[in-house]
Amino acid sequence: MKLKLKNVFLAYFLVSIAGLLYALVQLAAEQLRQKDLRISQLQADLRRPPPAPAQPPEPEALPTIYVVTPTYARLVQKAELVRLSQTLSLVPRLHWLLVEDAEGPTPLVSGLLAASGLLFTHLAVLTPKAQRLREGEPGWVRPRGVEQRNRALDWLRSRGGAVAGEKDPPPPGTLGVVYFADDDNTYSRELFEEMRWTRGVSVWPVGLVGGLRFEGPRVQDGRVVGFHTAWEPNRPFPVDMAGFAVSLPLLLAKPNARFDATAPRGHLESSLLSHLVDPKDLEPRAANCTRVLVWHTRTEKPKMKQEEQLQRQGRGSDPAVEV
Repeated sequence: MKLKLKNVFLAYFLVSIAGLLYALVQLAAEQLRQKDLRISQLQADLRRPPPAPAQPPEPEALPTIYVVTPTYARLVQKAELVRLSQTLSLVPRLHWLLVEDAEGPTPLVSGLLAASGLLFTHLAVLTPKAQRLREGEPGWVRPRGVEQRNRALDWLRSRGGAVAGEKDPPPPGTLGVVYFADDDNTYSRELFEEMRWTRGVSVWPVGLVGGLRFEGPRVQDGRVVGFHTAWEPNRPFPVDMAGFAVSLPLLLAKPNARFDATAPRGHLESSLLSHLVDPKDLEPRAANCTRVLVWHTRTEKPKMKQEEQLQRQGRGSDPAVEV
C-alpha cells in the first residue's frame, strides 16, 4: 500500500513538473514573439520617412506691425536710428512709420530710410513753438513727440501726409497692430512677436523707467489687476509709451483717439488709451508681464568742447561728413 501511494505521489510530482516546464516554455515563446514583433515595428519605423517639421506661418499671413517712431535732429540722431532700424530689420511683416519733427524730410533721415531695407513711410510735422521745450527746461516739463505720433495716426486713418516710402495707408480690414517706439529705447526682437496678435490693447513691463528697475502691470489669473509704479499710481493708465500696443482695427474704429498735447505730466499715454480700452480689458503679454523685453535707455549727450575749440580756430570737423 505504501509503495502504491509513493508511486502515485511520484507520478503527480512528475506531471506537475512537466506542466510547469510547459508553462515556462510557452511564456518564453510568447516573450520571444513579443520581442520579434517589437523589433519588426522598430524596423518599420526606421524605414518610414520622418514627418515634415511644422512650418511657421507664411509672412503674408501674419498681422503687420506698424512701428511709429518720432525723431528730431540732434548729434546722436543717426546713431539712434541706425540701431533701431537694425533691430526692426529682424522682424518679419513690419512697417516703419518714421515721423520727423521738421517742416519737411531731411537728407539724413531720407538716406537712412532708403538704405534700411525696411518697408517704411516717411512723415514730417513740426512741433508748434508753444509746445517746444525752452532753453534749460528739463525734458519732462512738456510732452514730446505728440504731433509726430498724431501725424502717424492720421496717415493710418487715410488722411495722407506721407513724403516718401509707402504712401498708401492700409486698406480696410487689414490685420495689424500699432506700436509707439521711441528712437532711443532698446528693444528685444521677442517683443514684436509678443504684440503681433493683439486683439485690443496689449501691455508688458518696461525696464529702467520711472526711477525703478521696471514698471509694468500686475497680473492675477491672466488679468491686469494693477500696476507696479512709483510715480502717480492713480493715473488712469500708469504705463510707459513703450509698454503697450494697439490693434489697428481698434484704432481705426475710434477716429477721435489721439494723444493730447495739453495732458498733464505723465498722462500722455492715458490721453490715448482712455478712448480705446478699460484697464480691466488690457491683454497682458511677456509671460503675464513677468519678462522685460524693452528698456527705456537714453544715450548720453556727447561733449563737444574740443569740437567747439577747433571750430573757433577754423579747424573743425568736415561738415560734409555725416555723423
